[in-house]
Amino acid sequence: QVQLVESGGGLVQTGGSLTLSCAASGRSFSSSGMGWFRQAPGREREFVAHVSRRGLSTFYADSVQGRFTISRNNAMNTGYLQMNSLKFEDTAVYYCALGAQIGSHTRPAAYDYWGQGTQVTVSS
Repeated sequence: QVQLVESGGGLVQTGGSLTLSCAASGRSFSSSGMGWFRQAPGREREFVAHVSRRGLSTFYADSVQGRFTISRNNAMNTGYLQMNSLKFEDTAVYYCALGAQIGSHTRPAAYDYWGQGTQVTVSS
């Protein structure tokens, strides 16, 4: 069983930066693509970013393109989401997910494992 644990969420002011981490258990982290999703109250879970198995390809939602950077360190079994120029609209619970291949990476159902989420709140 693979476990994912997000950390790094919190309260930040508009225009600020925050880095989220996703720590994975086991030895299978490096074999799968990794994604970040977010969910705000009253909204469906939304794709944010995806990084391929070896960390060489990245994909972003239009809403975060140019502001967020996804990365991974397979030797440490850890993924990251660097968030810059944060907006009030970025406020949500952010989830790390593991397992999707490129082509289905924007679909929550394509991922095999999920973390518990970490709250990001951007003040305005």
